[in-house]
Amino acid sequence: MTPVRLLVVTAVTAEREAAARGLEPAAPPAGHALPGYVLRRTGDGTAPGPLRADLLAGGVGPAAAAAATGAALTAAALRDEPYHLVIAAGIGGGFAPQAPVGAAVVADRIVAADLGADSPGGFLPVDTLGFGRTTHACPPRLATAVARALGATHAPVLTVSTATGTAARARVLAHAHPDAGAEAMEGFGVAEAAAAHGTPVLEIRTVSNAVGPRDRSAWRIGEALTALQEAFSVLRAVLEKGDPPPYT
Repeated sequence: MTPVRLLVVTAVTAEREAAARGLEPAAPPAGHALPGYVLRRTGDGTAPGPLRADLLAGGVGPAAAAAATGAALTAAALRDEPYHLVIAAGIGGGFAPQAPVGAAVVADRIVAADLGADSPGGFLPVDTLGFGRTTHACPPRLATAVARALGATHAPVLTVSTATGTAARARVLAHAHPDAGAEAMEGFGVAEAAAAHGTPVLEIRTVSNAVGPRDRSAWRIGEALTALQEAFSVLRAVLEKGDPPPYT
């Protein structure tokens, strides 16, 4: 059986390691070289199974995420080992009431919520301006299956360059994206790089805090990282038992 090759991109090392523990709990903390980055590898032949995953902590924000994802995708293509699927993953803010703290959110689409221009009439998305796109769709069949297996909210995940920290900004986002499940800072960058390589993309977020006024005392980062580990344990079973790539 040809293994499924998976690239998981997080912002920080703690998220990467939580996902890695979910995919392969007994794996040693080893990595391999990628110029400028360290890839954490699971399923490299030391353990049985049809899944091979590289996990990359690419940095905070859409630009860093796009650069890291593009580097990993290009290196894999040059090795003639292209990835079948890219996943943007980590913790993030949840929109109440659909995604409370501790919940998982699987994106049906990844949306750049603040990419565009301000105007007297309000925010103008970059696609409205005719300069690009603000949305990447996730493979509907796969995303639905993952969300169902996780018991997750299946909804748009917004990418922002500035994390929401006020009630006023939360209301603006909720008005513009009333079905949004979560907010994070990397997904759209990951999706842009994946699209350039023709690789499908998912986004999985576990909720550490509510989108709204910044209150660090209310954050539940440890709980969200534990939920992320559990989500990737379930994800592994979905990918190994479900439809093989190409994913739809």
